[in-house]
Amino acid sequence: MIDVGGDGRVWLLSGTGSSYALRLTERDELLHLHWGPRITLADAEALAAEPLPGHRGFESVLDGREEYPVEGGPRFVRPALTARTEAVRGTEWIFEEYEVHEGEAGRDELRLHFHDAVHHVDIALHYRLRTGTDVIERWATVSHGGGDRTAPVELLRADAAAWSLPVRDHWRLSHLHGRWAAESQLTRTDLSHGEHVIGSRRGHTSHAHLPWIALDAGDAGEEHGEVWSAALAWSGSWRIAVQLLPDGLAQAVGGAGHDDSGLVLLAPGESYTTPVFAGLWTDGGFGASSRAWHAYQLAHVIPGAERSRPVLYNSWEATYFEVSEAGQRALARRAADAGVELFVVDDGWFGTRTHDAAGLGDWTPNPDRFPNGLKPLADDVHALGMQFGIWVEPEMVNPDSDLYRAHPDWVQYQPGRRRTEFRNQLVLNLAREDVRDHLWQQLDALLHSAPIDYVKWDFNRCFTDAGWPGEPYPQRLWVDHVHGLYALLDRLRAAHPGVAFESCSGGGGRIDLGILSRTDQVWTSDNTDPLDRLAIQDGFSQIHPARVMAAWVTDSPNEQLNDRVSSLRYRFVSSMAGVLGIGGDLVKWSDDELTEAREWIARYKTIRPVVQHGELYRLRPPSEELSAVQYVRGDETVVLAWLRHQRHGEPQPALRLRGLDPAATYTDVATGEVHRGAVLLHHGLRTGLRGDLDAAVFHFRQN
Repeated sequence: MIDVGGDGRVWLLSGTGSSYALRLTERDELLHLHWGPRITLADAEALAAEPLPGHRGFESVLDGREEYPVEGGPRFVRPALTARTEAVRGTEWIFEEYEVHEGEAGRDELRLHFHDAVHHVDIALHYRLRTGTDVIERWATVSHGGGDRTAPVELLRADAAAWSLPVRDHWRLSHLHGRWAAESQLTRTDLSHGEHVIGSRRGHTSHAHLPWIALDAGDAGEEHGEVWSAALAWSGSWRIAVQLLPDGLAQAVGGAGHDDSGLVLLAPGESYTTPVFAGLWTDGGFGASSRAWHAYQLAHVIPGAERSRPVLYNSWEATYFEVSEAGQRALARRAADAGVELFVVDDGWFGTRTHDAAGLGDWTPNPDRFPNGLKPLADDVHALGMQFGIWVEPEMVNPDSDLYRAHPDWVQYQPGRRRTEFRNQLVLNLAREDVRDHLWQQLDALLHSAPIDYVKWDFNRCFTDAGWPGEPYPQRLWVDHVHGLYALLDRLRAAHPGVAFESCSGGGGRIDLGILSRTDQVWTSDNTDPLDRLAIQDGFSQIHPARVMAAWVTDSPNEQLNDRVSSLRYRFVSSMAGVLGIGGDLVKWSDDELTEAREWIARYKTIRPVVQHGELYRLRPPSEELSAVQYVRGDETVVLAWLRHQRHGEPQPALRLRGLDPAATYTDVATGEVHRGAVLLHHGLRTGLRGDLDAAVFHFRQN
């Protein structure tokens, strides 16, 4: 709901439990008023009537209070917008009009329009509330409205939004950091004066940080306290800067691009639209914040989120590059017998791809390995009752490939410089229309050549030589590559609506709201160690739902990473926290292991609707010896519990469950034992876990 007051200069947006208010001064300064518990329009007008602090020569009254700070004028904070022509830098706008669009496709949108007469630039600030949520989506559009004779305008920086926080004595920042095989590590730190900057200058979202932050007054817990959070829907380089100003005000700005070296060059008639930067206030701790983000994504971001994701088998760790049609058939038979629903052939099926130094870019089946193409194998997989999927890495090319030999100019490179190869590959320039058209033709033909149900889309290196010789403004590559990726995915999804897509980037290197709006799930990490994954999955769950979090059971010992030995039970329960997958060499599994795997997969299918579509409660963090998560959907509850190790004589604490009706009783589906809701809530559930790396699944149904 959007209310307008103050003679058309006060705006109030209200969701299910929160409100967001802003106002325009007589000097056309757009100021933030409120972001927090739900208030009325009269409350917002009262806030708008309060005077600003007095001016002082060394401070600006706008800093920390402005909705979208621009460079220029009496401002000293980090600007959200920095624009220049050859003669003038900075922005000075006048307000033109506002628009309210109500009930359009389940959303209300407020648009505020401003104009800079010197740059001939129009600026629109967008605010959108999705029905049934408290998530506010914000973005900006900058348009060059001048005539043909006016100079182009360069946007050095154009952030999506600035989020202003209320006055508090103390602020604490939560965010997710990491590296390859250790993504999504949650950290919480006191916010000191100055700036805290996270982001990526790598060309993709990156393993180092996910574009999400949360702020609280230092007193929020898992299930209590106010939390302000924001997430950026962008899959390229990005930056979020959180500022604690000298007077104690806090503000966060964020958007595409990592620095201010140049984003886009707007000629007359052209415009740039930022990605969405979404914000959320909740009063119920970090758990309530996570559940609200999950519900928002399931309802408004993830395509087809109401459909459960199938149990997957992926052949990579079983075969690596030793791919053959007969070998894949043998794995498929074992996977089908275990209850797998989707069989995926990973790297090594195409071109001359018998190792990692050749073949990328040539997306046709290897004639020696698949003499009749992929269709015979896909037909066999379907006959076994499974869907069929393949791995691709369309944005990359090996120098040893037909594509590169024909078009060496299609990659990102700097003239006169060595072309950096990571994993023996270079990055194709998807900002080029001819590159996108070629990839479309190859991938469209591939998806027509066989009954393919699923595509694992990988991205295995960062930008290093992001040049575009011959392009008048090569800097635009950083933004337009991402737009090219989005356009290609959108086109493929429209042409092949039955095909599901997974986003992968050497594991969790490209996970954000932008890629999630175009894919059905994400590969969370290349680290498949079941103990390591608990921390990764805990961090991931702060913002993203289990419905998109792919997790595999692989072989033990885990030779790819740490040689840790773990039971099949522990590996399965760890992976059952998201979208269950299998990645071990099933041909080498014993009959007993296959029998146990079959039982675990069957059990997962019974709890899958609750795990993938239920509300998540983090009962105990993976930093504890005993950790656990709980999912609640309707009258069903699932608890997954893991014990790292047991100290001598130390009893394990009971798990106090959440989200239950204290007056109801709950039956354990496996044992038939009846539990009282009040007892589970206040005294807890005894897991019975013992020893090292033990785990258990509990499934309750309300009576």
